[in-house]
Amino acid sequence: MKNWWRRILDFISPRCCVVCDRRLAPTEQSLCSVCLFHLPRTTYQFTPDDNDMAQLFWHITPIRKAAALFFFEPHSELAQIIYQLKYGNRPDIGEDLGRHMASEMQLARYFDDIDALVPVPLAKKRMRQRGYNQSERLAQGISDMTHIPVLTKVLRRIDFKQSQTSLNRQQRQANVNNTFEVTNGNIIRNKHILLIDDICTTGATLASCANTLSSIEGIRISVLTLGLTKS
Repeated sequence: MKNWWRRILDFISPRCCVVCDRRLAPTEQSLCSVCLFHLPRTTYQFTPDDNDMAQLFWHITPIRKAAALFFFEPHSELAQIIYQLKYGNRPDIGEDLGRHMASEMQLARYFDDIDALVPVPLAKKRMRQRGYNQSERLAQGISDMTHIPVLTKVLRRIDFKQSQTSLNRQQRQANVNNTFEVTNGNIIRNKHILLIDDICTTGATLASCANTLSSIEGIRISVLTLGLTKS
């Protein structure tokens, strides 16, 4: 019945792929299967403790494993998707791609020892402007497939200095130092949590989150992002 309603709604108001603008099939949500297929995979989930992304955190913060599903480049198809997710009022894109992340990462058993998903929090100003946290939407999509709980009340962003976009590696690290605080650490004591974000460039934001959380007793931290900026 749900599928028939989707077909009727698609006939009245066709949904289109966020990349190529072609009409989506009833089983497709925001991205057509052709565009999804052609996005460049990292395959880092198969070497999660020793890859280019994991190396960003070596000697900086204790990360168990790290992976991104896709490589990210400016003006690419993934950049177009991320732009619509963050600025186009399309939280559905995050949930859809979160489900795709979960499906592909599960092939490498990436979630087997994960107890909870913790999306990187937005500053209040950004949250008011956007209306939703894109990392939380990705986490929710992953949770839909894995049934791992999403925890949004354990970490809070307490300061927003400026966007990371135009900063170099050293500036990015300085920009996020002392930016986060733990708000409810008891619920992740002795847990293995997976930090979720949309894009990893230098790892500064994720490292700041991990360093903030590392004071919690028995915590283990891993990271997963939708994209990784090519160096």
